[in-house]
Amino acid sequence: MKQIVCSKPASVLQQRLQERDAAKSAAKPAGAGAAPLATALSAKATQVQDLLTQLMQQQGANKEYLRWIQASVGNALRMISTKEILYFKSDEKYTLVQTAQAEYLIRKSLKELEDELDPQEFWRIHRSAIVSVSAIAEVSRDFRGRLMLSVKGHPEKLEVSRNHTHLFQQM
Repeated sequence: MKQIVCSKPASVLQQRLQERDAAKSAAKPAGAGAAPLATALSAKATQVQDLLTQLMQQQGANKEYLRWIQASVGNALRMISTKEILYFKSDEKYTLVQTAQAEYLIRKSLKELEDELDPQEFWRIHRSAIVSVSAIAEVSRDFRGRLMLSVKGHPEKLEVSRNHTHLFQQM
C-alpha cells in the first residue's frame, strides 16, 4: 500500500481548504442564480407543453378520415360509404369489406385502413378485424372465456383478441 506524505502541517492544509471554500461561496452565494434559472426553465417547459398540446389538437381536428371505400365489382367500381360498413376482415392478401347487403374485396391492408378510418367510428378488435362501433349488437363470452362480438344484421360472430379487450372493460 502506498502512503502519501505531505510536507505541510495538517493545520495549513485545513486552513487553505477553508479559504478555498470561503472564496467559492463568496463568488457564488448559495442558491443565487439557481432559482431564477429554474423558474425560467419551468416557464419555457410549460410554454413548449402548451404549444405541443395546441398542435396535437389542431392536427386531430384537421385530420380528414376516410369516408368512402372503393371496391372493384367486375368491370365496375363500387363506392361504399363508411356508414354502410359493418366490419373489415383480413382475407390473405385482400381485405373483406362487409356491409348489410353484400361483401366486397379490396386490396388495402387493415393497417392502412386503421390509420385512415376515424377511431371514434371503427375499432380494431383483432389483428384480422376492424369493426364499426355502431354495428356492434352484442359482446358476450364463449365457453372458453373469449369475448365474441355480434354484428347487427349479420350472423357471423367476430372474436375480440386479448390485446383489444380493454375496449370492452366496462361491460
